[in-house]
Amino acid sequence: MVQSSLWCAPRIGVQTAMVWIVLTISGVLEAVWATALEASENFKHRKPTALFLLSFTVSLAMLGYALTELPAGTAYAVWVGIGAALVVIVAVVRGEERLSLAKFGLLVTLIGSVIGLQVMS
Repeated sequence: MVQSSLWCAPRIGVQTAMVWIVLTISGVLEAVWATALEASENFKHRKPTALFLLSFTVSLAMLGYALTELPAGTAYAVWVGIGAALVVIVAVVRGEERLSLAKFGLLVTLIGSVIGLQVMS
């Protein structure tokens, strides 16, 4: 029998692990739809608009699934945090935003907070 200690990660059930995976994917899709929404230029372009509609629908459905197991505040904070961080990272990689030291520090804090919420839940 394995002894648990403060240094070992707590065991979580398969269902709970699956919910966290679904929520993480949902957060990634939030970044996809936010980026596609901008690229659609107020729904003038078909491909980004279609990508927005698909990713938005799937993202919200997955968030809804995650809410069956997780508290709404935690799930929503993780969902928004993942999406927001990824949107900024994509914009920086594309050269649309500048990454200052302050912005980098805040992104690290945001990502650390999302991870902290997952670990503490």
